[in-house]
Amino acid sequence: MEQYANNLESLVEARTTDYLEEKRKCEALLYQLLPKSVASQLIQGNSVVAETYDSVTIYFSDIVGFTSLSAESTPLQVVELLNDLYTCFDSIIENFDVYKVETIGDAYMVVSGLPVRNGNLHAREIARMSLALRSAVESFTIKHRPKDQLKLRIGMHTGPCVAGVVGLKMPRYCLFGDTVNTSSRMESNGEALKIHVSPYTKEVLDTFGTFELELRGEVEMKGKGKMTTYWLLGEKKPVTTPTTIPAVVTTTSSWHFTTANSISNNNKPMVGNNSANHNNVTASTPLLQSDSV
Repeated sequence: MEQYANNLESLVEARTTDYLEEKRKCEALLYQLLPKSVASQLIQGNSVVAETYDSVTIYFSDIVGFTSLSAESTPLQVVELLNDLYTCFDSIIENFDVYKVETIGDAYMVVSGLPVRNGNLHAREIARMSLALRSAVESFTIKHRPKDQLKLRIGMHTGPCVAGVVGLKMPRYCLFGDTVNTSSRMESNGEALKIHVSPYTKEVLDTFGTFELELRGEVEMKGKGKMTTYWLLGEKKPVTTPTTIPAVVTTTSSWHFTTANSISNNNKPMVGNNSANHNNVTASTPLLQSDSV
């Protein structure tokens, strides 16, 4: 009986470990489908209440000429293309404070500023992400058509929205509001390999003072009328002050490491207090200022 009890304890412990591991895998998968804060509420059996966000920035993109590309490719080739492209995108957006909402066909939707609010940083995060994705597309290779250039069209807009979970079977974390529609319009009215920016997003980006934008002009938006829009060209890099580079002074008998200032001020290399042993230093043993002679 004692042996049976010990075996039973070992069996229960092994089964418990397996259960906890499977639970961890299921939670990890759920956290990829829904925001962690939302998924945690669902795991606990709580209902998720829709939440209003005063300001977020939404990114939309799609592939120019995707319909014709699909018609000239097999369904398997189309799936492989989208999988390669969006796997590349997913690895890039992990470096930014953004949340991937969904992909619908060739459309890719990302938001920043929810479910965790980040002040006005959402516009900067989406702008930097957009530049990174455009750069990645320029070097992206289509496996079954390596000579063709993939052309991505990007649009972004800033404004308020509501986010919540819709449905019980296969629940989806969805965004609602006019900001979503306007972001989609910015993308559909854009151009290939360009980042179309609304005036509201530009207003936020201007507060950072590092982004380069170009006026596009007035564009007729479906359901919106005319809107003055901009192209996002890039981001200025901060100018760093160059540091003093150590100079190397060589002679026929030895090497001396010193600074450029000591050469210009004294016209002599400074290698220590005792200069009598200079001739004993060979080229194979460089002498540093911190070494004793």
